[in-house]
Amino acid sequence: MFEDKFFIHRKFVPEKLINYGFTEKDGGFEYAVSVMDGQFTLYVYVTGGVVSTKMVESGSGEEYTLHKVASSAGAYVGQVRAACEDVLTEISEKCCEPDIFHGQQTLAVIEYVRKRYGGELEFLWEKFPDNAIWRRADNRKWYGLIVALPKRKLGLDSAEIAEIIDLRLKPEQMAKTVDGERYFTGWHMNKKSWYTMILDGSVPNEEIFQRIDESYILAGK
Repeated sequence: MFEDKFFIHRKFVPEKLINYGFTEKDGGFEYAVSVMDGQFTLYVYVTGGVVSTKMVESGSGEEYTLHKVASSAGAYVGQVRAACEDVLTEISEKCCEPDIFHGQQTLAVIEYVRKRYGGELEFLWEKFPDNAIWRRADNRKWYGLIVALPKRKLGLDSAEIAEIIDLRLKPEQMAKTVDGERYFTGWHMNKKSWYTMILDGSVPNEEIFQRIDESYILAGK
């Protein structure tokens, strides 16, 4: 569908939809906005996480659909398409949150950081949507990464995809911490000061939380 590309790896937050201006209707959400100087009213529907739209001409009340046809060209069609895309892009940014990581422990870690530090994952690389970082608000230094990758990239004999976390560690503690089983050298980071854990329960939540706190402190120096 035309609308799908704006919401890849995104999930809607009901509170954000309401705050944006959506109203609840028939088990879903509906939003209407005037576009192109009042020539059209764009209706946006969110039902079960699926988005659909209707572009209605103000004068005739008829639905306009050419902007959804990829092969349709011309200046006017382009203007209508751009107006619709601008609205959908803003809705995606303001009413959704990333929906990349799904592991139980990963979600617990994300929630811990959100509550303790007010930190939200930042997805900096368009080509790598399953790579995200946390950084301190005061000095913008990174203190954590979450990445999805095959276990073999950590030196394990498995192609299974794992969600991992990279954290800072004092260099003098690295040798006695990394064991190749629960703690690994930092994935894609300076191996003298970063290390990796797999978020699969092999390291208890409380220990990971404590190590996140240590990494946060180290990033402040």
